Amino acid sequence: MRLFKLLSVALLTLGMSSAAQAQSALNEILNTGVLKVGTTGDWNPMTMKDAATNDYTGYDIDVMTALAADLGVEVEFVPTDWKTLVSGVTAGKYHITGSASISPARAKAAGYSKSYFSLATVPLTLATNADKFKDWADLDKAEVTVAATLGTTQEKQVKEFFPMATHKIVEAPARDFQEVLAGRADAHITSNVEANKLVAQYPQMMIVPVMQPKAPTPIAMLMPQADQVWINYVNTWITLKQEQGFFDDLGKEWQLLN
Repeated sequence: MRLFKLLSVALLTLGMSSAAQAQSALNEILNTGVLKVGTTGDWNPMTMKDAATNDYTGYDIDVMTALAADLGVEVEFVPTDWKTLVSGVTAGKYHITGSASISPARAKAAGYSKSYFSLATVPLTLATNADKFKDWADLDKAEVTVAATLGTTQEKQVKEFFPMATHKIVEAPARDFQEVLAGRADAHITSNVEANKLVAQYPQMMIVPVMQPKAPTPIAMLMPQADQVWINYVNTWITLKQEQGFFDDLGKEWQLLN
């Protein structure tokens, strides 16, 4: 009798596993031959969209192109923005997203892959403000306006880091750094990864020389929360690519920390 029960449980588990496999995004991807990736196209150097050609370039784009190649399928980049990034993956508009900061709020609705990179938050301002802003506390004043982009991790951080300051939240396709360049905000906050690219692109901007960055955060890919089959596959792929040095080499190519 005990053996019969054990066999029944084993068969039930196998049946459930087979059903999960059949319903997984992995199965759909392999059947259709297309990996759909949600990407914002506005985070240099992770994902950048050329408005003239609608083509994407960046670290995330190379990661997803490699994932699709190893799956033996084509990759399709699906335009999204930060405020709908999570809802897009939960609604099935795409199978996975590019890099996103890991946060408890996002994890309530979506699943994550394992992390493959970490970043931290720094403030940027115009170089003409060099004598005015030298650390975090200099920005946390009522007369200072700090910008952030709606739906990003920085939208929450700007309110947390600068409770005394005025907060200017802009909605994509507008970007927070554009508010600084236009003089409508004194500063904005972003990842150290993007900050380095922005000051290289816009010499009139500078990273505020804070004692240290805030909120060191791992980044990962968002996926359907209940699809453990798909999550397991991607985690296995990330582990193998890490062992092969893929992420390290790609990080150097895109100068993520320079």
